[in-house]
Amino acid sequence: QVQLVESGGGLVQAGDSLRLACAASGRIFIFSSYSMNWFRQAPGKDREFVAAISGGGSITQYGDSVKGRFTISRDNAKNTVYLQMNLLKPEDTAVYYCGARAGRMSTSGVDYWGKGTLVTVSS
Repeated sequence: QVQLVESGGGLVQAGDSLRLACAASGRIFIFSSYSMNWFRQAPGKDREFVAAISGGGSITQYGDSVKGRFTISRDNAKNTVYLQMNLLKPEDTAVYYCGARAGRMSTSGVDYWGKGTLVTVSS
């Protein structure tokens, strides 16, 4: 069992920056064996892939809507993955979810989910 807890969401203005964090824990858990993902979902809309990072942190992948603005990173010593969000737009407003996946990276699914953190970007 893996538990994921997101933090760092809040209300910001367009053009601002925000950093989200996802802390992972578990009774039997090797953080570096999991790829980590960020997804987001706005009310009434489908879940959208945001970013993914490999277990060692050397490979990253981004959704087209955030590429060039968001950066995913991880600190395996702290069992934490981050999402640095720059040049935020009102369209980025959503609940952001952290996910952990055993095995290869995927843009569509994970094995464990956090409960999400709300990011609201005002115009």
